Amino acid sequence: MHVNQPFPRQSAPLSPPLRMEVEQPCVIIVDDHAPVREALSELILSAGFRSTGFASTRELLDADVLDSPGCLILDVRLPGASGLDLQHHLAHSGNPKPIIFLTGHGDIPMAVQAMKAGAVDFLTKPVRDQTLLDAVSAAIAMDAAQRARARKARLHVDRYKTLTRRERQVMGAVALGRLNKQIAFDLSISEDTVKLHRCNFMRKMQLTSVGELVRVWEALPAELRERTEA
Repeated sequence: MHVNQPFPRQSAPLSPPLRMEVEQPCVIIVDDHAPVREALSELILSAGFRSTGFASTRELLDADVLDSPGCLILDVRLPGASGLDLQHHLAHSGNPKPIIFLTGHGDIPMAVQAMKAGAVDFLTKPVRDQTLLDAVSAAIAMDAAQRARARKARLHVDRYKTLTRRERQVMGAVALGRLNKQIAFDLSISEDTVKLHRCNFMRKMQLTSVGELVRVWEALPAELRERTEA
C-alpha cells in the first residue's frame, strides 16, 4: 500500500509504562469530519469513557497519546496516511493498540485486510450506537488484558535478571525437561548442587510448579533464554 506521508522512525518498540495503568481508558477517534468526531465523542462519553479526537494520523502521532490505556476508532480514508497504514505502522512499532475501523468507504477486501492484521472490528457508517459501544467495550477489555500480560512479562524478566549464571543454566535445563542427574552431568556439578540451584531459582522467580516454570521460560525473550555454556 502506498503511504503518502512517511511515519517517523521509532528508536524502540512502544511499551505502555506502568504509571499509565491507573488511568481511565481513553477512546481515540481519528476521522477527518469534525461532526463525526463530535458525535462519536458524545456517544463514548455517554458510555462512561474518556475520548479525544484527531483529523488525521499525523495529528494523532504528533499528540503522543497512543501509550494511554484504551482503543482507537479509526476511519480508513484519511488525509495523508490511511487508517490501514496507521494500523501497519503501530504493529511494526510494537504497539498492539486495539483498533476498531469505522468507515463509509469500506469493502470486503479492505475489511479482510484489517481483520487479518488484528482489528477488533470493521464497521460501516452509519452504525448502530450499541454495535459500536459493544466493539469499544471489547477493545478496551482486550487492551486491559494485553497490558496485564505485558506487566507480568516485565516482572518475569526483572526476576530472571536476578538469577546467577548457573541458576539460569539450571532453570533452562529444567524447562527443557532435563532430569537433575542429567543436568549435573551436563554442567559437571553434583546433583545436590543442581537441587540447590533449582530451589534458588524457583524461589527467586516465585514459581510453584514445573508447569508454571515452563510457561514462564517460554514467555521470556529469546535472547534471555539462550543457555550460557558452562
